[in-house]
Order: sequence, then structure tokens, then C-alpha cells
Amino acid sequence: MTRIQAAKGHGTKNDFVLVFDPHGDIEIDESLVRKLTDRRAGIGGDGLIRLIRTDALGDEATLQGDATWFMDYRNADGSIAQMCGNGVRVVAAFYEHLGLGDVAREPLAVGTRAGVKTVTKDSQSSWYSVDMGPASLTYGDAARSRGADSEVVADGLGMAPRAALSVDMGNPHTVVALATPHELVGLDLGSQPAVTPVPKDGSNVEFAAILDPPRAGVGHASMRVFERGVGETQSCGTGACAVAVALHEWGGPSSPRTWRIDVPGGSVEVDLSNPATVVLSGPARIVADLDIDLTQLG
Repeated sequence: MTRIQAAKGHGTKNDFVLVFDPHGDIEIDESLVRKLTDRRAGIGGDGLIRLIRTDALGDEATLQGDATWFMDYRNADGSIAQMCGNGVRVVAAFYEHLGLGDVAREPLAVGTRAGVKTVTKDSQSSWYSVDMGPASLTYGDAARSRGADSEVVADGLGMAPRAALSVDMGNPHTVVALATPHELVGLDLGSQPAVTPVPKDGSNVEFAAILDPPRAGVGHASMRVFERGVGETQSCGTGACAVAVALHEWGGPSSPRTWRIDVPGGSVEVDLSNPATVVLSGPARIVADLDIDLTQLG
């Protein structure tokens, strides 16, 4: 195969190359992912998403429940990722773009390596909402009682390690609270932050600062993120969820359960009202259809 049909989409500027491969006919390997996501010699993106039917997955299909479609997500370095919150919303937009259904009329169940995620759509705002499933603290009650379980050193924050809390959103996150938005601006994420203890499978590292006091029960914070396998990105949906979870843990039972999280690429909303699940809401757009000559990549 020398040509593929694809698309380009983003959720708050967390951008992806999208490949529709219903029957699993396209071989997706690390080399192809790196070439397609290269911002100079390829299409460019924070990752690649292949939309494939679950019945084409083989043994993995049994893990996807009633989901008809599976989000095969790869980071820009070609590594396989369990989950991407912005990516799931973009998958729903891609599904509609392909004429497969209307998510505002019928919710879409998307299979992922972190389980099935259900996406709904507000027909007025065109925002997509994803039931992300439950969040958990990676190190459990011991971390909850201390409010931290790790330390992070990052350029622009001085030499002293910052306390951090590890949150599992189906993929790993390490959240650092900053004292002011000014610290967030001065942060240099050109190199990977150092996390101690070193997470076994790596971690996405978020830095967050509260912007305003809660209004009508809604908190407001800003974040930046260094994604494993990618680097700094304009947004991270699971990262925004992890930040909201950490801020609520640090703030105690009376702290907001709904958070507006500003990211460089826009804003998303995270709802923690139901203790059994986290709901992520935000925009998603398909911006281009692509006919890619694979022989010209790299």
C-alpha cells in the first residue's frame, strides 16, 4: 500500500493524524507513525489515531464490550498509548465526519486500551463529553493522607524539587501545584521534567495553578503538560482530568467538583460530581481530509 486516506483533527490544539482503517488492512508501525506526525516532513501531530472496528482486533476485541469502534492511539514517537482524552473527542468528530452517525442523537461507545469510553455531544455548543471512568491515586491512601507521593524537578522552577501527586486516568499522570500563574509562564518544558521515584512506565507531567476563586461551585485553573513520548503539547484531556482530581484532593471535601481547566490550546471542563467517574468536556474539530503518498514521507 503506497497511499492512504486520512484526516487531520484537534481538540484544543492537541492535534492528530486520523486514519480510517475499519478492517485493519493498514500496517501501523512506529516508523510510519513517526513519519506521519513529523511536523516538517510529514503531516504533523501529537499522535496518530487509527479508527478500526473492534471485530478486526482479534483477541483484544473481547475487552471492548459492546463498542463497535476502537481507538488505536499512538504517541508521536510511535509508542502505543492506553488512552487520550482529547483524542476520544476527536474520534467522535471523525466518526461524524465520515458519516457513520450523529453523536448528538446517539452516544458513541469508543473502545480504548483503558476500556470503553462513552461520548455524548451537546447539539447547541458542539462540545463533546466523555465518560472517562474512575480516577484513582496511583499510590492510594498513603498519598492521599500526605497530599503527595513524588517530587518533580523542571527547568524554570529552580533547583528545589516540587511535591507532586500521581493520578491514574487509565494512563499515568504526575501533577504539580504551582503557587502562582506567573510560575506557570516561567516554566521551560523544552526538556523532560525529572520525576522521583521514576514511574515504571513513564508519566505525563502536569503543572497547574489556580487562576480565580470558585464561582457558582466551579473552580478555574490553568495547566501546562509534558506528555510522555511527545513533549509539551497544547492540551492533554486526561491531564486536565488528573489536574482536577489533584486540585480536589488538595482542597478537601468542600473544594469544587467541577473545574474549568485552561490549556495553551483553549479550555476544557472536568466534572467530578459522580465519585464513580470523571467527565471531560470540550471541543473537537476535523480540519482537513488527506490523500497521503507514503512513498514521499521521511
